[in-house]
Amino acid sequence: MVLVLALGDLHIPHRAPDLPAKFKSMLVPGKIQHVICTGNLCIKEVHEYLKTVCPDLHITRGEYDEDSRYPDTKTLTIGQFKLGVCHGHQVIPWGDLDSLAMLQRQLDVDILVTGHTHQFTAYKHEAGVVINPGSATGAFSSVTYDVNPSFVLMDIDGLRVVVYVYELIDGEVKVDKIDFKKTTTPTNLPH
Repeated sequence: MVLVLALGDLHIPHRAPDLPAKFKSMLVPGKIQHVICTGNLCIKEVHEYLKTVCPDLHITRGEYDEDSRYPDTKTLTIGQFKLGVCHGHQVIPWGDLDSLAMLQRQLDVDILVTGHTHQFTAYKHEAGVVINPGSATGAFSSVTYDVNPSFVLMDIDGLRVVVYVYELIDGEVKVDKIDFKKTTTPTNLPH
């Protein structure tokens, strides 16, 4: 079992002062094995904070990030799953499932984690999953001002991933889950 935190679009301090206190109290060091961030951390202090949650940090560059060393896309393998990460402002139209599926195929990944719209979404699509963890701080976006803070925790175990979404609604943390099993394709198919 591997726990992977996926979050993004924090926009600290420009659009939000910090992560919600209820989220910070949940993100304790030593529990999470990987952090995936879709970008728009904005300042290095947020990067440093995420490293305290888990030193295995994977970040892609959002259009407001000060650090230009973050790549536009990143792929990594965790357990049996290949994951792709992209902020999402490069995918036109923003948040469009067909465009995201094309990026997922280009990166050749089972799970695509993307952001930019600040809205949580998760789709089982074609042979994989597309996840947008939303905005961890609830920062407004050019798409909407009505944003509930959210992040995703993925529990990867063998060929199964359980995606938990944590969303702050009216001061309470609500949790929902999506279960996904990877199908293995036999390599020796008869012709």
